[in-house]
Amino acid sequence: MTASYCVVGGGISGLAAAHRLRATLGGAVDITVFEPAERLGGVLRTESLGGIPMDVGAEAFIARRPEVPALLAELGLADRQRSTTGVRPLLYSRRLLHRLPPGTLSGIPASPESMTGLVDDETLTRIAAEPGRPLEFEPGSDPALGALVADRFGEQVVAHSVDPLIGGVYAGSAATVGLRSAVPGLATALDAGAPNLTEAVRRALPATSSAPVFGAIDGGYQVLIDALARSSGLRWIQSAVTQIDPVGDGWQLRDSAGGVHRADRVVMAVPAHVLARVATGFAPVAAAAASRIDHASSVVVAMAVPAGAALPDNSGVLVATGERLHAKAMTLTSRKWGSWGHGGKVELLRLSFGRFGDSRIRASDGQLVTWSVQDIEAVFGVVVDPVEVRVQRWPAAMPQYRSGHAALATTLRAGLPPTVAVAGNFLDGIGVPACIAAADRAVAAVISATPAP
Repeated sequence: MTASYCVVGGGISGLAAAHRLRATLGGAVDITVFEPAERLGGVLRTESLGGIPMDVGAEAFIARRPEVPALLAELGLADRQRSTTGVRPLLYSRRLLHRLPPGTLSGIPASPESMTGLVDDETLTRIAAEPGRPLEFEPGSDPALGALVADRFGEQVVAHSVDPLIGGVYAGSAATVGLRSAVPGLATALDAGAPNLTEAVRRALPATSSAPVFGAIDGGYQVLIDALARSSGLRWIQSAVTQIDPVGDGWQLRDSAGGVHRADRVVMAVPAHVLARVATGFAPVAAAAASRIDHASSVVVAMAVPAGAALPDNSGVLVATGERLHAKAMTLTSRKWGSWGHGGKVELLRLSFGRFGDSRIRASDGQLVTWSVQDIEAVFGVVVDPVEVRVQRWPAAMPQYRSGHAALATTLRAGLPPTVAVAGNFLDGIGVPACIAAADRAVAAVISATPAP
């Protein structure tokens, strides 16, 4: 009998899992993916603006991690990987544009010089004196990143340097994200006995490299989504799974359209709040752990503007906490990635809105576009008249990695039956590489749980 594998969720985690199942097991298995949305891909979504493909969800991946380059090569898409043009990001603080501070780790300084212009003289003095202050750090602990940095360097460093970077990644703030999730290298240095935070940052700073930090895909993430769907040979059922029950040595899945499906093994690749609801009956410990993970919502306003706008030759702008802007970040897409052969009469940019608890994401599309144009003028002194605009909302899409998150993820995985595994951006990192790694781990788990024929 042909083995049946069901993947619940058709985002990048679910599709990567389906691909890995097929690549590992070959044609001897049936692979069904449940995804109620009108398209596969989850928060990877490519739209056309001004006739140019543009990602309006996740935009880039960490190129120094191996997962995405390896997967592209496996799919025959290595030639579609692209790097940035090399232009640098800016930081908007105190109503001024600054270069992103050098010699920092997620915005945490290794010296007072890197904070010059961003913080006041009193804070600079405090940073300089930090190595002389006793540091009490319990190895293995996971304090909130903001509390640790504020205690050692002051609140201004958090607001003007750390928060902009953390907000861009997690749609949260340094006040809530755990040290070990946000800056694992720093936690390792502190565990190893670094005598102060300054020294810990110095130890954790990555070696200088000319290799690009970020990568993207020519044609957008849709190229990867389509390739994974083809390679996996999946059967897509456009319904949500509402209930999963054990049946014999396998599982019975019920979907929102009234369908009933049999599976030998299941990979759950849905958001944590969905997992918490569906898994209550068959994995209550895992469901309870998943229910403790909060999520933030975000909005991307993507626009095509006439080419030649007097925008700076930079990749974008991160916005410090407390500024009189609405967006938390701006990406000058065409400056960051170049034309990739799509030269034309427009250039692309996108603005990101939403941190955890931010009510502005509930504004209307028209208001968000108005704010975007106003923010561009406030930051760059340029009035843009968009040729085309796309407002893309991502409700509850950004899990919050609070203190103790790694232990919570361990509890969640341990609470699942052996023939059910989990993948997603709420486990080991929210980026695409981490999602692919989690999917591979989930597939390895369910395959190893399959009894020998």
